[in-house]
Amino acid sequence: MRYFLETVDTIEPGHGFTHFDGYHILWLGILVVFAAFMAAQYRKRDAETRTKWRKRMAVAILLDEVWKMFWLTVGGTYTLEYLPLHLCSINIILIAIHAWKPNKTLDNFLYGVCIPGALAAMLFPTWYTLPTLNFMHLHSFTIHILLITYPVMVTVGGDIRPDWRQLPKCILFTLCMAVPIYLFNMAFDTNFMFLMYAEAGNPLLIFENLFGNHLIGIPVLGVVFVGAMYLILYLCRRSVRKKREVSR
Repeated sequence: MRYFLETVDTIEPGHGFTHFDGYHILWLGILVVFAAFMAAQYRKRDAETRTKWRKRMAVAILLDEVWKMFWLTVGGTYTLEYLPLHLCSINIILIAIHAWKPNKTLDNFLYGVCIPGALAAMLFPTWYTLPTLNFMHLHSFTIHILLITYPVMVTVGGDIRPDWRQLPKCILFTLCMAVPIYLFNMAFDTNFMFLMYAEAGNPLLIFENLFGNHLIGIPVLGVVFVGAMYLILYLCRRSVRKKREVSR
């Protein structure tokens, strides 16, 4: 528990993990099992129970974020960098809104943007320098697992019906968030949404090294991840249609 209150800015080297080592893969396995289990259980429930599940999941996500804020305050390490202005932090708020007031644009944003963003964070965690018994380490993994599980659960249950025609609205919404956040970054020397530079462990660093600008990677990776999400959706829907045709 010696390093429990440390953050990526205060931890001394040599106490973390490496990408895709056994420990990291274990967390990814927990994500797959938990998301699959919750989605399967959610799909079986009636409409009233599903509403309760969505709200409880949203509350759990908010409490996870509050837990982080509490320990940052206790450890005296709370800074502007921990304001909820990263994309995943914004998704916490959007999921809370969706749990009570779902709409088509939010449906597609959570599916097409929230899942890829949180999944990218799980695959390439920037908190890899932190040890297991550390509040930010535990929070970072659990919050992203929950951020992925909520839209997966609701999509598998059929309550989110993603439509690629809603993507322009999602892109516009993201840009509308990015502009003021970029200005905030400029004013307060922060790096929300990784708009200013790519941190160690972030795949955007590849684009920084190759092209001299990490921002090139945002639309490129966005097309890859979001395209993959809608390709998976298309293949699943086609498979369902074929099964129905065969059963006739």
